[in-house]
Amino acid sequence: MSSSNTKSVVILPGDGIGPEVIAQARRVLAWASDQSSVALSLSDRHYGLESYQRSGEVLTAETLADVLAADAVLFGASGTNDHNDIPRDVKRRGSLLRMRKEMDVFANLRPVRMPDALLDVSPLAGGRARGIDLIFVRELTSGLYFGQPKLIEDLPDGSQRGVDTQSYTTPEIARVAEFALELARSRSGKLHSVDKSNVMESGRLWRQVVTDVHRNGHDDIALNHILGDNCGMQLVINPGQFDVILADNMFGDILSDVAGGVLGSLGMLPSASLSAADASGRRKSFFEPVHGSAPDIAGKGIANPLAAIQSVAMMLRLVLDAPELADRVDGAIDQVLARGVRTADIAVPGSIPATTVEVGDAVLAALTKD
Repeated sequence: MSSSNTKSVVILPGDGIGPEVIAQARRVLAWASDQSSVALSLSDRHYGLESYQRSGEVLTAETLADVLAADAVLFGASGTNDHNDIPRDVKRRGSLLRMRKEMDVFANLRPVRMPDALLDVSPLAGGRARGIDLIFVRELTSGLYFGQPKLIEDLPDGSQRGVDTQSYTTPEIARVAEFALELARSRSGKLHSVDKSNVMESGRLWRQVVTDVHRNGHDDIALNHILGDNCGMQLVINPGQFDVILADNMFGDILSDVAGGVLGSLGMLPSASLSAADASGRRKSFFEPVHGSAPDIAGKGIANPLAAIQSVAMMLRLVLDAPELADRVDGAIDQVLARGVRTADIAVPGSIPATTVEVGDAVLAALTKD
């Protein structure tokens, strides 16, 4: 392929177990780059504690510029065990939230699929997790995590008050609703929209705007409004009823972790975050495993790399125009799980867990055996 067709990928391993899982995901990207259907330019950049130790910044201006120019970003994790490692103002200046906002990657996709091989690790009895294949569309650049004011203030009586502001505008809701409804059309034609319209004004607006967008060109989609607390319960009682779930920033964060619990581990949840398409159809894109930095197990070689590797599969499918390679990666993961090569979080009781590298080795072996 000519250099004009080469896609640029910036890789930010980050903190905690990020470097360990991203190292295995990078191997899969390198494999994909060797295939005739895709040409990739992979660039590694520092982020988080390592970047701060080198430059005094969690996210340097140069790294941010590279992120904004890239066709795709692969990210590991953010956060250390010691909250005093980095000054709070420096963390805020280079936070993951800032990066998402700068990229305007408002649509966060979090697929949740239960492979038959992992039914033995789901906490749901009676096979209730069998066949789960749903996806969250989480609004990612507004809501409670971005609203102002956000502060801890001193009160006259000597106590303190913490303030976070939940705020959404009509356009912010409308664009993510449009995205979710179009996604539902490409799947089963069913969408659940999550809110707390019974007690929150932002929730009332959310429900109103989603309803309006649905009526305006999407009434072929079955739209179901559901309260956030009920959605959490239903994900445990009857997860099979869901296909596409639309949620605001906070509910999408919480409920997708509930779904990860249904699978048995957050180590199986990838994600993709996308901006609106520009005039050429190009979107800024950000791919990362849903799990956090897990500093308590960092450096032990036991972290599950499959969410990071599945994030690469999402990148291949959504941005790098290589859906056939994405299918091969997903198939390789299913083969590895069926063979019982699993890290401790998803290992069968009594079995010997695989290391992070051993799982990566097994995925690469499955990809290259043909």
